[in-house]
Amino acid sequence: MSTPKRYTITAALPYTNGPIHIGHLAGVYVPGDIYARYLRQRGKDVAYICGSDEHGVAIPMRAKKEGVTPQDIIDKYNGIIKKSFEDFGISFDNYSRTSAEIHHKTASDFFIKLYNDGQFIEEVTQQLYDEEASQFLADRFVVGTCPKCGNEESYGDQCEKCGTSHNATDLINPKSAITGNVPTLKETKHWFLPLDKHEAFLREWILEGHKNDWKPNVLGQCKSWIDDGLRPRAVTRDLDWGIPVPVEGADGKVLYVWFDAPIGYISSTKEWAEREGKNWEDYWKKDDTKLVHFIGKDNIVFHCIIFPAMLKAHGDFILPENVPANEFLNLEGNKLSTSKNWAVWLHEYLEEFPNQQDVLRYTLTANAPESKDNDFTWKDFQAKNNNELVAIFGNFINRVVVLTNKYYNGVVPTAGDLSEADKDALEQLKQFPDIIAKSIERYRFREASQELMNLARLGNKYLADEEPWKVIKVDEARTKTIMNVALQIATGLAVVSEPFLPFTSTKLKSILNLDNNLSWNDITEKDIFLAENHQINKAELLFSKIEDTAIQAQLDKLEATKKANEAANKVVEPQKDTIEFDDFTKMDIRVGTIVAAEKVAKTKKLLKLTVDVGIDTRTIVSGIAESFKPEDIVGQQVSVLCNLAPRKLRGVESQGMILMTDTPDGKLAFVQPSEKVNNGEFIA
Repeated sequence: MSTPKRYTITAALPYTNGPIHIGHLAGVYVPGDIYARYLRQRGKDVAYICGSDEHGVAIPMRAKKEGVTPQDIIDKYNGIIKKSFEDFGISFDNYSRTSAEIHHKTASDFFIKLYNDGQFIEEVTQQLYDEEASQFLADRFVVGTCPKCGNEESYGDQCEKCGTSHNATDLINPKSAITGNVPTLKETKHWFLPLDKHEAFLREWILEGHKNDWKPNVLGQCKSWIDDGLRPRAVTRDLDWGIPVPVEGADGKVLYVWFDAPIGYISSTKEWAEREGKNWEDYWKKDDTKLVHFIGKDNIVFHCIIFPAMLKAHGDFILPENVPANEFLNLEGNKLSTSKNWAVWLHEYLEEFPNQQDVLRYTLTANAPESKDNDFTWKDFQAKNNNELVAIFGNFINRVVVLTNKYYNGVVPTAGDLSEADKDALEQLKQFPDIIAKSIERYRFREASQELMNLARLGNKYLADEEPWKVIKVDEARTKTIMNVALQIATGLAVVSEPFLPFTSTKLKSILNLDNNLSWNDITEKDIFLAENHQINKAELLFSKIEDTAIQAQLDKLEATKKANEAANKVVEPQKDTIEFDDFTKMDIRVGTIVAAEKVAKTKKLLKLTVDVGIDTRTIVSGIAESFKPEDIVGQQVSVLCNLAPRKLRGVESQGMILMTDTPDGKLAFVQPSEKVNNGEFIA
């Protein structure tokens, strides 16, 4: 489509079973926002649509875990998610929720249309059933071995390791996620969308029609699915949470979340159009509308095969022009995990790094997992801020604004005759909007962000080469020209940075006292963006340096999470061989008090302890130096195995053993009496 009249941009509906983390942002919401903001700056008619996905098995599972109702869960996380997006500057035109009445009606009407048109297959099949829980095991209520990659923790609808989508009955060695029991098979009736009926269309539309404009990772996954042979897919589930199946004989069944969720894009658009006085059908049914889905790679099958098959079966809707799915973002070398709390949560970031939304936006864009999985590290986050945003972008703007206020009281000076350097800088400036636009329109947001930084580099180089702080001492007229040119570059940055750094752009426009009517195209088409005699404001720092202490705090936070996970997953050692009572009575375990402690020379782990055990005072060597400082444990009461045969450790004879155990965070702890007792008392 060469010249769309309007754009419908959708971002994957986040599940309301947890907050938003950086993986969601990098994969879906930041690239979608850059694209939408860019198009608006080009004067395009844009509907950027999203909303909370409040159905599916994940919701009641979270509710059971927290001991609350599913409604409590969706209300809690919908509030957190929506506010986080707003505070982070994600510029949705509408953010809805699938629990809304308009969505229930839209999804039900969609189902009924396909049902009445004979687009479904009705079948009684055998599904996994948990006898103890008295319920069918839909999707995430069952865990087993993936039939494709062998992952032993695959869910019933999708393997998160290899990305394969399947049915729960496909799993090897399935177990109920509710009780842990091995499920049985039980008959139940469901409605299926016959994807095989649409296979020829999908092959032609995707593998031929979009082979040159869809990303290789998207085409590859679609080709794998189609080549494997498409099969009917159930669009209903045996659940008590979701949209009831709106036909007779469907009691106790709801629409499959991956049937109702993408319809949420349509219902959210309806909500927006009604509020804005627009016709929603223009954005979903007109051939001159460009539909683009922003998703992560785990949703490719649903957005490229299942949802298009639904739209095609319905008959009235346009199909997506592109689905620029990203790969996964890892965190400090490990896969992001909501359940394991291995994540950087957006709402926490906004609290811990106030007014630094654009730093995270820039870092996630510069490291976006566009063609392969990528890694977020806090050190790189710090470097992106300090070495690029502060040292390049912020430095250029600060110098221009400070010098303009110093030399001309903030009034834009009049330019004289332009040198070749001036002309070259202004010509390069005019080219940047098109360069950046081409990258954005090919969904290469990493590339686009680096071109934006190259524009800031152009400004820095121009100032460094022309040295107005030196020239003003000998040629005031030339200095005015230099500063005028530098201010034009700064103005260009204020405009083209908006899709990537919206908060920075707003601040920079305020500093430059810019008219908000200045558009993306103006930077290319106009010769002057900031007129002579225009008054700018005082300098403000656009970015501030992030110190090592702030980064270390985040690394410590992750380390605490890692230790908590290790403790939670630690396997308790099985019971040792049975002993007789007489064997136990041979051990002389008494309460003692540490009266002196010092490190054993040339060792990391050993402490030499002097312990009063009541019958005597003895030396004990203990491997506890990594958990305790010597001065902190003097006076500590401990449990001592007194009749252990003496043993020399690093030349020191140890006459006994201190009894220790592990804490949940992996540190050692003394086994000691709950209150002070006399030294020498037996432990039995």
